Amino acid sequence: MCNVRLSENEWQRLHAAAHITHTSLPAYLVRSGLAAAEDAQNTAAAVASRRELVAELFTARRHLGQVGRNLNQVAKALNSGAWPPELDVVLAATNRAVRRVQDAADQLLAQNQD
Repeated sequence: MCNVRLSENEWQRLHAAAHITHTSLPAYLVRSGLAAAEDAQNTAAAVASRRELVAELFTARRHLGQVGRNLNQVAKALNSGAWPPELDVVLAATNRAVRRVQDAADQLLAQNQD
């Protein structure tokens, strides 16, 4: 036997899934665990892929923070009447950062739909 600790959110999600499949929570956990064990290679690959996407989202978030600081500097210059020469570079970096976050989020959503 083993004890499994769950957060409230995890317990609610698993309990809801067990309810949908008309099984008890312990039976649902056993069946889903055994199904994952039978397809361990695909399960491991999915976990690794998800971790990579989460890492990419964190990296992209940091990048957006840097771009945000640059945008603040550009806005300050524009508000003082100056036209910063780096405006086009900052706007291009902003677009790249936003696309990066969007791409990673889209991939994560696609994984959750599978």
